[in-house]
Amino acid sequence: MTANTDLPGPHAPSAHPVTGLDDVVHQRVRLGILTIAHEARRVEFGYLRAHLELTAGNLSKHLSVLEEAGLIEVEKGYEGRRGRTWITLTAAGNTALADEIERLKLLIARVETTDTREDR
Repeated sequence: MTANTDLPGPHAPSAHPVTGLDDVVHQRVRLGILTIAHEARRVEFGYLRAHLELTAGNLSKHLSVLEEAGLIEVEKGYEGRRGRTWITLTAAGNTALADEIERLKLLIARVETTDTREDR
């Protein structure tokens, strides 16, 4: 299959699914954070740190990126005498995750339907 980029107008090929991937969401750790937050609805910082095998500082940086993008909310509080931080997915975060998963499905479908090298 060869891409024809010389066709103008309505006959031009549509953009490749990879062009729709969101760099904020697609990064491995942030995709993991969003996925776990989606599954859990509310997740504690220590749980994310342990399951994603990150340092506290590294996780904090990724959470800041997601929070600044409006994809998560960070809530600080106490459980007993210990300070805790909880993360929840916002509506925008849910949408961004769903969009990313949809793009990934399109990419997978393209790979699965493309002839293998032996077939060429």
